[in-house]
Amino acid sequence: MKFSWISLAALIAATGAASAEEVRVYNWSDYIDESLLSKFEEETGVDLIYDVFDSNEVLETKMLAGGSGYDIVVPTGTFLERQISAGVFQPLDYEKLPNAGNLWDVIRDRTAKYDPDNQYSVNYMWGTTGLGVNVGKVKEVLGEDAPIDSLDLVFKPENMEKLASCGVMFLDAPTEMIPAALKYIGEDPDSKDPDVIAKTEEVLMGVRPYVSKFHSSEYINALANGDICVAFGWSGDILQARDRAAEADNGVEIAYNPPKEGALMWFDQMAIPADAPNPEAAYKFLNFIMDAQNMATASNYVYYANGNKASQDLLNEDVIGDPAIYPSEATMENLYSVTAYDPKVQRVVTRLWTKIKSGT
Repeated sequence: MKFSWISLAALIAATGAASAEEVRVYNWSDYIDESLLSKFEEETGVDLIYDVFDSNEVLETKMLAGGSGYDIVVPTGTFLERQISAGVFQPLDYEKLPNAGNLWDVIRDRTAKYDPDNQYSVNYMWGTTGLGVNVGKVKEVLGEDAPIDSLDLVFKPENMEKLASCGVMFLDAPTEMIPAALKYIGEDPDSKDPDVIAKTEEVLMGVRPYVSKFHSSEYINALANGDICVAFGWSGDILQARDRAAEADNGVEIAYNPPKEGALMWFDQMAIPADAPNPEAAYKFLNFIMDAQNMATASNYVYYANGNKASQDLLNEDVIGDPAIYPSEATMENLYSVTAYDPKVQRVVTRLWTKIKSGT
């Protein structure tokens, strides 16, 4: 479910009345504890307008067009990297971010791959991309030895043909799905070679007839409600689905597994657009989010790991103690990350993904 927070003061402003200072934030759907939005307004006196999106492509279109009207946006690392090159963001003044001392060096070292010296962004959440399964239904269809921790589950046509009877959804995210398919066939998931990328067409078109939908947020409720039995999606989303099913006590048991062949590790980064209407308010929001308690509240709600070391002592045990959220060192070593496609390769990827989604 998408959520768009618009404060009363913002509504008044929309009618032309005088308004206090405001900040506009554009973040992923289902990605924050809404109590934090009210808390920010109460603590800072800044009116918050909070809108949501569910694909990097939607965000990137707004960013590259310019004049988005947002003060904070949250692209994934690969998209951030390309947008930095395009001059979309302003460098951060860390003197205005006293809570930056809470950030986790382990994650900053990894995000520097996209944002050298973390000059333009701070990590909000990070996680992996993998397999969400309705354990009972999948084993009913594929047997007790169903490969629920392997890419065989979703990329082997004979498995997918059977799973189609209970429903399968894939992310509508070529930068997630194509690297996974490359990993499956033993190629470098970060390949920029169009001929190598083209090899994924056979894999993905081979299972395309059995994918009920490509979407980057609907699978949460679909899994939780038992409407589908498999989703290739983001770790925290699938864990949210697991907990919603448990709360509903509907007999649906959801499990999340990063594929044993290797899972993509991704990073969602908060950044200030170069043309942000109110960069000073943006700094207030960033510093608020980097508070250890606030970041813990966010992670405890969305079930994603975050890049804030100081928050870890405040996380619920079912978050910090869950290896699906905070992986073991051995699992971390088996995670891969990918970098941005250049414009020429991006066109190849876009054409390929359009063909796969349409199935023609």
